[in-house]
Amino acid sequence: MADLSSRPGKTFVVEHLDPELEEWSSLEYGAIASECHASGAQFLLSSVPTSLKLPANLQNAKGLNVERRGIEDIYADQKDRVCLLDPAAAKDLSPEDGDAFDIFLFGGILGDDPPRDRTSELRKKGYHGRRLGPVQMTTDTAVRVTRITVQDKVPVDQIPYIDHPEIKVSKNESTEMPFRYVRSQDGQPIMPEGMVDLIKKDSEKSLDDLF
Repeated sequence: MADLSSRPGKTFVVEHLDPELEEWSSLEYGAIASECHASGAQFLLSSVPTSLKLPANLQNAKGLNVERRGIEDIYADQKDRVCLLDPAAAKDLSPEDGDAFDIFLFGGILGDDPPRDRTSELRKKGYHGRRLGPVQMTTDTAVRVTRITVQDKVPVDQIPYIDHPEIKVSKNESTEMPFRYVRSQDGQPIMPEGMVDLIKKDSEKSLDDLF
Protein backbone atom coordinates (compact mmCIF):
# COMPACT_ATOMS: atom_id res chain seq x y z
CA MET A 1 0.00 0.00 0.00
CA ALA A 2 1.40 3.38 -0.96
CA ASP A 3 1.61 6.15 1.61
CA LEU A 4 2.27 9.39 -0.24
CA SER A 5 0.76 11.80 2.26
CA SER A 6 4.03 13.05 3.75
CA ARG A 7 6.10 13.22 0.57
CA PRO A 8 6.96 16.43 -1.34
CA GLY A 9 6.08 17.23 -4.94
CA LYS A 10 3.09 16.34 -7.04
CA THR A 11 1.72 12.83 -7.43
CA PHE A 12 1.26 11.40 -10.92
CA VAL A 13 -1.09 8.43 -11.12
CA VAL A 14 -1.48 6.01 -13.99
CA GLU A 15 -4.58 3.88 -13.55
CA HIS A 16 -3.53 0.66 -15.26
CA LEU A 17 -6.53 -0.40 -17.34
CA ASP A 18 -5.19 -3.65 -18.83
CA PRO A 19 -4.88 -7.11 -17.26
CA GLU A 20 -1.38 -7.45 -18.71
CA LEU A 21 1.69 -5.25 -18.98
CA GLU A 22 3.35 -5.05 -22.37
CA GLU A 23 7.11 -4.53 -22.64
CA TRP A 24 6.73 -1.05 -24.12
CA SER A 25 4.44 -0.06 -21.24
CA SER A 26 6.99 -1.26 -18.69
CA LEU A 27 9.65 0.91 -20.37
CA GLU A 28 7.32 3.92 -20.24
CA TYR A 29 6.46 3.30 -16.59
CA GLY A 30 10.16 2.95 -15.77
CA ALA A 31 10.89 6.31 -17.41
CA ILE A 32 8.03 7.96 -15.51
CA ALA A 33 9.28 6.57 -12.20
CA SER A 34 12.86 7.70 -12.83
CA GLU A 35 11.91 11.23 -13.88
CA CYS A 36 9.43 11.66 -11.03
CA HIS A 37 12.01 10.49 -8.51
CA ALA A 38 14.59 12.93 -9.91
CA SER A 39 12.15 15.86 -9.72
CA GLY A 40 10.86 15.20 -6.21
CA ALA A 41 7.50 13.94 -7.47
CA GLN A 42 5.83 10.58 -6.92
CA PHE A 43 4.56 8.05 -9.44
CA LEU A 44 1.68 5.81 -8.43
CA LEU A 45 0.63 2.87 -10.59
CA SER A 46 -2.89 2.04 -9.45
CA SER A 47 -5.40 -0.74 -10.13
CA VAL A 48 -2.59 -3.27 -10.67
CA PRO A 49 -4.14 -6.77 -10.66
CA THR A 50 -2.82 -9.15 -8.01
CA SER A 51 -2.11 -11.61 -10.82
CA LEU A 52 0.22 -9.16 -12.57
CA LYS A 53 3.91 -9.74 -11.83
CA LEU A 54 5.94 -6.62 -12.45
CA PRO A 55 8.96 -6.99 -14.77
CA ALA A 56 12.48 -6.65 -13.38
CA ASN A 57 12.90 -3.02 -14.47
CA LEU A 58 9.94 -1.98 -12.30
CA GLN A 59 10.32 -4.20 -9.24
CA ASN A 60 12.87 -1.93 -7.56
CA ALA A 61 12.30 1.28 -9.51
CA LYS A 62 12.87 4.39 -7.40
CA GLY A 63 9.91 6.72 -7.39
CA LEU A 64 7.38 3.98 -8.21
CA ASN A 65 4.56 3.07 -5.83
CA VAL A 66 2.24 0.21 -6.77
CA GLU A 67 -1.37 0.01 -5.61
CA ARG A 68 -3.92 -2.76 -6.11
CA ARG A 69 -6.71 -0.31 -5.31
CA GLY A 70 -8.20 2.10 -7.83
CA ILE A 71 -8.03 5.87 -7.79
CA GLU A 72 -11.50 6.26 -6.24
CA ASP A 73 -10.53 4.25 -3.16
CA ILE A 74 -7.05 5.73 -2.76
CA TYR A 75 -8.14 9.37 -2.92
CA ALA A 76 -11.76 9.06 -1.81
CA ASP A 77 -11.45 12.16 0.40
CA GLN A 78 -9.38 14.24 -2.06
CA LYS A 79 -11.42 14.07 -5.25
CA ASP A 80 -11.36 17.86 -5.70
CA ARG A 81 -7.52 17.78 -5.73
CA VAL A 82 -7.37 15.23 -8.58
CA CYS A 83 -6.93 16.39 -12.18
CA LEU A 84 -7.66 13.94 -15.00
CA LEU A 85 -5.59 14.46 -18.13
CA ASP A 86 -8.26 13.97 -20.75
CA PRO A 87 -7.98 14.50 -24.54
CA ALA A 88 -11.70 15.33 -24.54
CA ALA A 89 -11.52 18.00 -21.82
CA ALA A 90 -12.72 21.50 -22.66
CA LYS A 91 -9.77 23.27 -21.00
CA ASP A 92 -6.01 22.95 -21.54
CA LEU A 93 -3.67 22.30 -18.63
CA SER A 94 -1.96 25.45 -17.32
CA PRO A 95 0.85 26.18 -14.83
CA GLU A 96 -1.83 27.51 -12.44
CA ASP A 97 -3.28 24.00 -12.23
CA GLY A 98 -0.21 23.12 -10.18
CA ASP A 99 -1.72 25.28 -7.42
CA ALA A 100 -5.24 23.88 -7.83
CA PHE A 101 -4.38 20.17 -7.91
CA ASP A 102 -2.00 17.81 -6.13
CA ILE A 103 -2.76 14.60 -8.01
CA PHE A 104 -2.63 14.21 -11.79
CA LEU A 105 -4.39 11.17 -13.19
CA PHE A 106 -3.73 9.36 -16.46
CA GLY A 107 -5.63 6.44 -17.94
CA GLY A 108 -3.27 3.73 -19.16
CA ILE A 109 -2.83 2.93 -21.89
CA LEU A 110 -2.80 6.32 -23.64
CA GLY A 111 -0.55 5.44 -26.54
CA ASP A 112 -3.01 3.58 -28.73
CA ASP A 113 -3.08 4.31 -32.44
CA PRO A 114 -5.77 5.05 -33.35
CA PRO A 115 -6.79 6.31 -29.88
CA ARG A 116 -9.39 4.10 -28.17
CA ASP A 117 -10.43 6.70 -25.57
CA ARG A 118 -9.39 4.54 -22.64
CA THR A 119 -9.69 7.68 -20.50
CA SER A 120 -13.48 7.48 -20.82
CA GLU A 121 -13.55 4.94 -17.97
CA LEU A 122 -12.05 7.56 -15.67
CA ARG A 123 -14.03 10.47 -17.13
CA LYS A 124 -17.22 8.86 -15.83
CA LYS A 125 -15.93 9.21 -12.27
CA GLY A 126 -16.35 13.00 -12.41
CA TYR A 127 -12.81 14.32 -11.98
CA HIS A 128 -11.79 17.78 -13.17
CA GLY A 129 -10.40 17.37 -16.70
CA ARG A 130 -7.58 19.09 -18.56
CA ARG A 131 -6.08 18.37 -21.96
CA LEU A 132 -2.54 18.52 -23.30
CA GLY A 133 -3.16 19.79 -26.81
CA PRO A 134 -4.47 18.20 -30.00
CA VAL A 135 -1.80 15.58 -30.76
CA GLN A 136 -1.79 12.09 -29.25
CA MET A 137 1.02 11.40 -26.75
CA THR A 138 2.52 8.29 -25.24
CA THR A 139 1.86 7.81 -21.52
CA ASP A 140 5.35 8.82 -20.45
CA THR A 141 5.21 11.92 -22.67
CA ALA A 142 1.85 12.93 -21.19
CA VAL A 143 3.24 12.65 -17.65
CA ARG A 144 6.43 14.47 -18.69
CA VAL A 145 4.48 17.37 -20.21
CA THR A 146 2.18 17.59 -17.20
CA ARG A 147 5.11 17.61 -14.78
CA ILE A 148 6.93 20.33 -16.75
CA THR A 149 3.76 22.43 -16.79
CA VAL A 150 2.60 22.12 -13.17
CA GLN A 151 6.01 21.86 -11.45
CA ASP A 152 8.31 23.86 -13.72
CA LYS A 153 5.51 26.29 -14.69
CA VAL A 154 6.08 26.06 -18.45
CA PRO A 155 2.86 26.43 -20.49
CA VAL A 156 1.93 23.38 -22.56
CA ASP A 157 2.21 25.28 -25.85
CA GLN A 158 5.73 26.54 -25.01
CA ILE A 159 7.27 23.09 -24.46
CA PRO A 160 9.40 22.02 -27.47
CA TYR A 161 7.93 19.01 -29.29
CA ILE A 162 8.61 16.63 -32.13
CA ASP A 163 5.49 15.25 -33.84
CA HIS A 164 5.49 11.90 -35.60
CA PRO A 165 9.26 11.35 -35.67
CA GLU A 166 10.79 8.78 -37.99
CA ILE A 167 12.82 6.07 -36.30
CA LYS A 168 15.45 4.35 -38.44
CA VAL A 169 15.00 0.62 -37.90
CA SER A 170 17.54 -0.63 -40.43
CA LYS A 171 19.90 0.66 -43.10
CA ASN A 172 17.08 1.14 -45.59
CA GLU A 173 13.94 1.19 -43.44
CA SER A 174 12.36 3.67 -41.06
CA THR A 175 9.04 3.83 -39.23
CA GLU A 176 6.99 6.89 -38.34
CA MET A 177 5.79 7.08 -34.75
CA PRO A 178 2.18 8.36 -34.60
CA PHE A 179 2.72 10.40 -31.43
CA ARG A 180 3.98 13.71 -30.08
CA TYR A 181 7.19 13.70 -28.01
CA VAL A 182 9.05 16.30 -25.99
CA ARG A 183 12.18 17.40 -27.87
CA SER A 184 15.47 17.03 -26.03
CA GLN A 185 18.25 19.64 -26.03
CA ASP A 186 20.01 17.73 -28.80
CA GLY A 187 16.89 17.85 -30.95
CA GLN A 188 15.79 14.24 -30.48
CA PRO A 189 12.42 12.92 -29.24
CA ILE A 190 12.63 11.94 -25.57
CA MET A 191 11.82 8.23 -25.31
CA PRO A 192 12.34 5.67 -22.54
CA GLU A 193 15.68 3.89 -22.46
CA GLY A 194 15.41 0.76 -24.59
CA MET A 195 12.35 1.94 -26.56
CA VAL A 196 14.17 2.45 -29.89
CA ASP A 197 15.63 -1.06 -29.65
CA LEU A 198 12.15 -2.43 -28.93
CA ILE A 199 10.70 -0.55 -31.93
CA LYS A 200 13.44 -2.04 -34.12
CA LYS A 201 12.75 -5.53 -32.78
CA ASP A 202 9.00 -5.20 -33.36
CA SER A 203 9.67 -3.90 -36.87
CA GLU A 204 11.79 -6.95 -37.66
CA LYS A 205 8.96 -9.19 -36.45
CA SER A 206 6.51 -7.36 -38.71
CA LEU A 207 8.80 -7.80 -41.73
CA ASP A 208 9.18 -11.51 -40.95
CA ASP A 209 5.38 -11.84 -40.94
CA LEU A 210 5.33 -10.69 -44.57
CA PHE A 211 7.38 -13.65 -45.79
